[in-house]
Amino acid sequence: MKADLILFNGKIYSFNKETPDISAVAIKDGKIIAIGNDGLVDQFSEESTKIIDLKKRRAVPGINDSHIHLIRGGLNYNLELRWDGVPSLADALRMLKDQVDRTPSPQWVRVVGGWSEFQFAERRMPTLQEINAIAPETPVFILHLYDRALMNRAALKAVGFTKDTPAPAGGHIERDTNGEPTGLIIATPNAMILYSTLAQGPRLSFEHQLNSTRHFMTELNRFGITSVIDAGGGFQNFPDDYKVVNELNEKKQLTVRIAYNLFTQKPKHEFEDFSDWIDTVKLYQGDDMYRHNGAGEMLVFSAADFEDFLQPRPDLPENMEADLEKVVRLLVENRWPFRLHATYNESITRFLNVFEKVNEDIPFNGLPWIFDHAETIDEKNIERVKMLGGGIAIQSRMAYQGEYFTDRYGSEAAESTPPIKKMLEMDVPVGGGSDATRVSSYNPWVSMYWLTTGKTVGGLQLYSDTRLERNVALELYTKGSAWFSQEQHKKGDIQVGMFADLVVLNKDYFTVDDEEIKNIESEMTVVDGKIVYAKGEFSSFAPPSIPVLPDWSPTNLYNGYYPVGGHLQMKIEKNSKSEFKIPLIAEIHSCVGSCDIHNHNHDSARLSNVPVNNYHSFWGALGCSCFAF
Repeated sequence: MKADLILFNGKIYSFNKETPDISAVAIKDGKIIAIGNDGLVDQFSEESTKIIDLKKRRAVPGINDSHIHLIRGGLNYNLELRWDGVPSLADALRMLKDQVDRTPSPQWVRVVGGWSEFQFAERRMPTLQEINAIAPETPVFILHLYDRALMNRAALKAVGFTKDTPAPAGGHIERDTNGEPTGLIIATPNAMILYSTLAQGPRLSFEHQLNSTRHFMTELNRFGITSVIDAGGGFQNFPDDYKVVNELNEKKQLTVRIAYNLFTQKPKHEFEDFSDWIDTVKLYQGDDMYRHNGAGEMLVFSAADFEDFLQPRPDLPENMEADLEKVVRLLVENRWPFRLHATYNESITRFLNVFEKVNEDIPFNGLPWIFDHAETIDEKNIERVKMLGGGIAIQSRMAYQGEYFTDRYGSEAAESTPPIKKMLEMDVPVGGGSDATRVSSYNPWVSMYWLTTGKTVGGLQLYSDTRLERNVALELYTKGSAWFSQEQHKKGDIQVGMFADLVVLNKDYFTVDDEEIKNIESEMTVVDGKIVYAKGEFSSFAPPSIPVLPDWSPTNLYNGYYPVGGHLQMKIEKNSKSEFKIPLIAEIHSCVGSCDIHNHNHDSARLSNVPVNNYHSFWGALGCSCFAF
């Protein structure tokens, strides 16, 4: 048998201890047919074989996010200005201003998750005054985690918020002394006010949604993501909102494998939702690129324990157990795997009481089921999960909310939130994920930085004794996650017979300094034996690019996550009034080089111990003119 593709002269990581020194891998028909030394080139190549020298680069199994919202994220990716990884609020506000200037009426400018104010040098969020000054006429909606959203006056007008607008239960509309909405809406702790307001913005056309989803998948490929499990989501309706990924799969245009769970859509009608789907959707229907995966993460709305650590832990209603039992019985009777959003141990105890009651009548007997998040689960409940054959999907939400959790519950409680080491010691399946895009970023290397260094994106040391070794963190995001779609025998490692999903990294994950982990990206990503992303030395192997639609999309300029190294790439655009526009890097951050007035390098200052988060000492007293937009 001859190979379609051979990669050689690499440092290829496998979890199999019997094959520790792999430098080459041979691939045919989307599967790995051989691993070993560079002799594979002679053994498995023929004239038509594509042979690529990895030049000693580190290669690892493809990253698998076991809890992400790719389908919803793809529909909206080209609409959203992303602040993921942006190093300062000054940068973020310049990006916002530039996008406001580009966005046509009646479209909005949206910043939707993936950032925390603690990542900014200034250590603060934008103010409503700043947003209104930037955008007096264009609606702006900025979502911060699952706790609040900032809206300018134009956005308030667009959604019709007035002094007479009531806040929904569990939500709050801040008002001025005259009773008028200020533009701040808060989850207290029910995030429905945030979701429902965001959902009022204009949508992309179907054609543009197809384009948007392809660009979002390419962005995931940029970080080595080859597989995901989509956890459904609010305002994501089946089957209507799945037509885009369905069509892309039919056209063989998916570059990420997707296993999707079905999320209930109608409060108080959850049983009817799942009854209908059980009748119309065959379990695991689809193929190896796009397939059904069961129910959840929302099974019943009364079981939603919202994870807003700025607010007290919510107490679930008394009717929760009856609601949940009815749906879980239905799922177990029909052997449908399920997953359930579960943040707090107090909620998890009540959920497990329901599961154990159902199990007495209808044994789970190996049926896969999942708790998502489980930040404060205790050892007793981990044991109960194990006894029922469940797994726990953890996400990097504490990397973005760790400061809030620590302020409310203390550093001792934060040390084991979530208690991943204990889960692994007790031999419970654990998968790594992000919960992107409305809370955490989709960047898995930020997640692995959090897992291995124990730090938040703002630098707070959350964990000491509970940090994971790098190989363990990587395993959670590859082999570990494969269990959650029952594909552990197909993917998650670089072994003969497995899917040919792997990533060649720009830095060696196992040897770089801790702070460099979050700067890792892919140099080349392979899915199903095909190169779906390549750059740098491998750019000649990259698939053809496609335009971004619509042309005013933030993706056209910013392309998602802030670039490694902290600088936006130069992009020179044609302009009708002049031959070229100013390079984007000059428009966005004048501080990348020396200041023309003060002759000091602002970017170096931001990366040093200079107190750049103090306006009065650095930005103010030194008079950095380029700080002002």
